[in-house]
Parts: sequence; structure tokens; C-alpha cells
Amino acid sequence: MNTGSNEPGEVAMAADGTKADGAPEEPQDQGLGSRAPAFVKSRRVLHLSWQVGVFVIGLAVVGAGIVMLPLPGPGWVVIFGGMAIWATEFVWAQLVLRWTKRKVTEAAARALDPKVRRRNIVLTSIGLVIIGAVLGVYLWKFGMEMPWNIKDQ
Repeated sequence: MNTGSNEPGEVAMAADGTKADGAPEEPQDQGLGSRAPAFVKSRRVLHLSWQVGVFVIGLAVVGAGIVMLPLPGPGWVVIFGGMAIWATEFVWAQLVLRWTKRKVTEAAARALDPKVRRRNIVLTSIGLVIIGAVLGVYLWKFGMEMPWNIKDQ
């Protein structure tokens, strides 16, 4: 089963704490699944209530992050924080976070590659020169006048 990780020690966990092949979970490995305290997991109604609470709190945090995307604020950070809250209880959120972490790590490794860094520096420099040239032409032609105050010429 693809758990979204390249780590050989990670395996899918069943809801009862056993591995997919039926072997019991090792205590040092926290696999996929609920991270609720044992007394909560031992009572079905309490565990279901716990999951509903975690879902509602995670939903509120993700909703706040979505609102922050067009508004000022750390929208993506808050969304991933909500996903981390969900990941304490839900396997699908754990898999999404594991995939996201892997992709971010790969992107960071690519960004640190000297050829990619050199290309990014060159493209940024060219972009800044173009922006400076456009700004210079605007200031030469119109001065410090704001664009919405310019009369037809």
C-alpha cells in the first residue's frame, strides 16, 4: 500500500492498532491513525465525540486560512495548521501532510541547486531591470503624478 512516504519503516495501520498484515503495532512507531489518548479510544462514543471535535476545530482553522488567502494574513500556513490538527485523528489528512512535506522538501532541494539558484538570480535581475525601465519611462513622461490623476494627453 502506498502511504505517500519513501521511508521503509512506515506502514499503514488499521483502526484497532494492528498493521495491515495483522501484526500488532510496535510501541516506538507511531503509525497512521488516531493519536487520541487510550481512555478516549477505549470508549466508542467518547472517541467519536473526540473525532467530531477535532474535525470541527480543524475545519474552523482551515476556514480561517481560506479567508486569509485574499486578505492579509498567513493563509497557507493556517490551512496547513488545520490539516495538522486533522492529521491527529484522520488517516487521509496524515497522508496529505506526508505528501505535502515530501513535495516541499523536494522543492527546497531543487531551489538550493546551484544551477537553479543562478537561473533564478538572473531572471530576478532581468525582471528588476525591466520594472526599473518602465518606472523610469513613466516618471520621465508624467513625473510624480498618480496614474488616476493624469489628464488625457
